Amino acid sequence: MAFTAFSASTQLVEQKPAKKGLIALVLLAPGIAYMLLFFVAPFVQLILTSLQAPAEGAGIGQYVAAAQFSNYWAGVQEYWPQLLRSFVYAIIATIVGLLISYPLAYLIGVKVRHRPMLQGILLILVVAPFFISFLLRTLAWKSILPDELIGTHFSVVFGLIYNFIPFMVLPMFASLQALDLRLVEAGSDLYGSPVTVFRRVTLPLSMPGVVSGTLLSFIPMSGDYVNASREFLGGTGTAMIGNVIESNFLQTQNYPMAAVLSIILMAVILVVVATYVRKSGAEDLL
Repeated sequence: MAFTAFSASTQLVEQKPAKKGLIALVLLAPGIAYMLLFFVAPFVQLILTSLQAPAEGAGIGQYVAAAQFSNYWAGVQEYWPQLLRSFVYAIIATIVGLLISYPLAYLIGVKVRHRPMLQGILLILVVAPFFISFLLRTLAWKSILPDELIGTHFSVVFGLIYNFIPFMVLPMFASLQALDLRLVEAGSDLYGSPVTVFRRVTLPLSMPGVVSGTLLSFIPMSGDYVNASREFLGGTGTAMIGNVIESNFLQTQNYPMAAVLSIILMAVILVVVATYVRKSGAEDLL
């Protein structure tokens, strides 16, 4: 009987993990299906489109399935200035945005932490632009900025900074809001200067917010095509890679080239982001 009881208990233990695994799979099924349908399938289709070749004797926008890897070399060779310009704009806008956003986040998250009404008002002012269309906000600046600035590198970078600053402020505010001020006070009690305390205590503890905020800004900035378009703040010589993708897709109907440039943009962003996260010591965000 002892052996029978032991055997029954062993079978029960084996059945429980199997049952839990089945329940977990059922619960994960909607998420997996969503990812397959709206991420994996479109990405595979994008890769297949990037390898297409023009159909013989067909009109504009007619392509056939192929394995034309030369499309990638042609895309880099023809549009490398726009690709480089996109990342230069995005890096400059991210750096300037960080210099503006961190003091603002520090003010809201630390300095006025014990004044909830003022803190709420400042947060509302940060998120208020979200209540207005991205296009309308950008178009408004076309009327506000002097005519001699419209269509320049300055106006495009300015538009990027303005439109994406809220994405940078909010994550940094969240990190600074959770900052234990007793640690800052301890640094001061140990005769640390304000600069030293900030460099050794405040900044390291708020790095998750800094990394998250800069990534949430840099990634969409790199692919933005609104600010650099001539209808908004851009002009001759300000086109970004997003403008080229839009032109190839909607105007010239060169779908393989649009797909090629989209994949190249994603690949470069992935490399830049991975390098940045590793260098900043925030590998947990990967």
